[in-house]
Amino acid sequence: MRAEATQRVALVFSLLDANGNGVLEAADFTLMGDRVVAAAPASSDEAKDAMRAAFEQYWTTLADELDTDGDQLISFEEYSACVLSPERFDATVTAFAEALAALGDPDGDGLIERPLFIDLMTAIGFQPANIQALFDAFEPTAEDRVAVPTWAEGIKDYYAPDKADIPGDLLVPSATA
Repeated sequence: MRAEATQRVALVFSLLDANGNGVLEAADFTLMGDRVVAAAPASSDEAKDAMRAAFEQYWTTLADELDTDGDQLISFEEYSACVLSPERFDATVTAFAEALAALGDPDGDGLIERPLFIDLMTAIGFQPANIQALFDAFEPTAEDRVAVPTWAEGIKDYYAPDKADIPGDLLVPSATA
């Protein structure tokens, strides 16, 4: 596993821990889903429902794979063992990536505009400078848009334990410091 993957996952864990108690629990994913959906008011109800379902699937996968003691709490160590194992988490990452990218395309033209991208990534908790750097790394069009599949693939790459020097590395605060 690459150090970059561990840094990316540590950042996401901290963002998903919505109440800051050091562990993940179902309520964190409900809260995050609501925050992200609220950032995309022009998106369809179908896209919003898919995003909430993707967050629910994210939690369910973690709980099913890792919560052996039934306490409904996932530590960072447990989390990183699952999300960095493609055989255990790929389907969940794919559903999440596709739902988030689709939520960012309310007009269905296959392109995500910078303002909505920023709003969605801010709702997740990423820092503004890192969000801007990521959007630029996706090589936006002259109209300042990125293709839905580009973002979806970028999200999937973010969770890949063998990937380095990817656009998603720019989300780690030290990347733009």
